[in-house]
Amino acid sequence: MNLFERYLTLWVGLAILVGIGLGQSFPAGFQAIAALEIAKVNLPVAVLVWAMIIPMLLRIDFRALGGVAAHWRGIGITLFINWAVKPFSMAALGAIFIGWLFRPLLPADQIESYIAGLILLAAAPCTAMVFVWSNLTKGEPHFTLSQVALNDAIMIVAFAPTVALLLGLSAITVPWETLVLSVGLYIIVPVAIAQAMRWAMLQSGGPSRLESALKFLGPVSMTALLATLVLLFGFQGEQILAQPLVIALLAVPILIQVFFTSGLAYLLNRASGEAHCVAGPSALIGASNFFELAVAAAISLFGVTSGAALATVVGVLIEVPVMLAVVAIVNRSRDWYESGSAVQARLKANNS
Repeated sequence: MNLFERYLTLWVGLAILVGIGLGQSFPAGFQAIAALEIAKVNLPVAVLVWAMIIPMLLRIDFRALGGVAAHWRGIGITLFINWAVKPFSMAALGAIFIGWLFRPLLPADQIESYIAGLILLAAAPCTAMVFVWSNLTKGEPHFTLSQVALNDAIMIVAFAPTVALLLGLSAITVPWETLVLSVGLYIIVPVAIAQAMRWAMLQSGGPSRLESALKFLGPVSMTALLATLVLLFGFQGEQILAQPLVIALLAVPILIQVFFTSGLAYLLNRASGEAHCVAGPSALIGASNFFELAVAAAISLFGVTSGAALATVVGVLIEVPVMLAVVAIVNRSRDWYESGSAVQARLKANNS
């Protein structure tokens, strides 16, 4: 991991403090920035989100979809976790913790918005940081690439319906026009731009030019993320200072969700006999989130000062430390994983 990725939690914490401080010192300026929007899309934040997402999408090679069949067990398990388990389990956890257990401790007018933010976070499978987590677990790189490419292809068509279904179940009115605009603005258009840039770089300078561009744009992406957080916490500062417990309470269902989904994916891979180098990244892809998209969608759907936007930002805050904890568990349990009967049987079959 580079400097930004390794200490992302520290930078996020500093961005939060800076944002809250600036928001309290210059409230009129932040109100003016919040008002710069078209069709509920905040323009400054939209520009920053593109700067976050496009460099990450440059890594995706959709030609990798041709290799999906080679790791069909791990692919199938990860897709099951990402699209059939995670969004729905997060909706349930949000209802239990935010809508019931923690309700007396939270602002009453933001309860549904907080749950919506958690759903948006869970409905967007991680794209870029997965390559980091996979590398740390000695994951199979072709599996990771093909899984991420497939997830991105599915996300183009499945994100909006999944979110709409779950928000509807949560008794939240779904602004379809804004949701469709959000999918187009933050998924389809960035994917198209990133793939066009990727093709142009490969044509003009080959893989070395693309790699150089990725190294240059990586810090740009993280800087845009931090600038977005400064704005969001500048907008949310008054509410956070009035309710500092909100951050900790929102983190509870997110933490439970990460360990539940990663553990389920890991166990299912072991039961299927999949190799550890596939099970590790499968568990991590199943647990992590494309928080840049979640933040953007929350802002588009509910506004920059909404509880939904704050809930997705909490996901950013805890993403790195909790995923590093999952990486450590995957690495330390390798011997136990490979002692499984299904894994042993597959190893014998491969060696015979």
